[in-house]
Amino acid sequence: MKNYFFNILFLLGFFISPTHAAEKSKAADDANLYIISPLDGETVSNPVKIVFGLKGMGVAPAGIKFNNTGHHHLLIDLDELPDVNSPIPSDDNHRHFGKGQTEAVIELEPGEHTLQLMLGDHMHIPHDPVVVSKKIKINVEGKEIPSREKTKCISNGYGGCK
Repeated sequence: MKNYFFNILFLLGFFISPTHAAEKSKAADDANLYIISPLDGETVSNPVKIVFGLKGMGVAPAGIKFNNTGHHHLLIDLDELPDVNSPIPSDDNHRHFGKGQTEAVIELEPGEHTLQLMLGDHMHIPHDPVVVSKKIKINVEGKEIPSREKTKCISNGYGGCK
């Protein structure tokens, strides 16, 4: 009889879990994500300090599920937003700040770049509705930065190196 009960619970998990997993974290109606600095159109030099702003919601590390919270993802030089129904990718154009950071210091090649923030939930999935900042343009002056291969950068999963 015990095995029958546990088998039923096990099978129910296959029907209930996908529905629950598909639920997106809700964003606060008044959520406002923005870049405090640098300013749109500003000329900067490496390393570039980027300060994130968020109103109407809180910041929590990845893996921690609290209502009305998320963590920052910096989108660099993207023409369009990543898929809002999947975890935000992690690469040079999608930097994760899963420890709950509210600012970052990064290096960018000289030239014009676009920056935009997107808030991800505890599983790196954008909220519903999506919380995203206005896209800004900056101009980076200075020398070219060494390639990651030369600096032996190994991603730490949070947008930086180990």
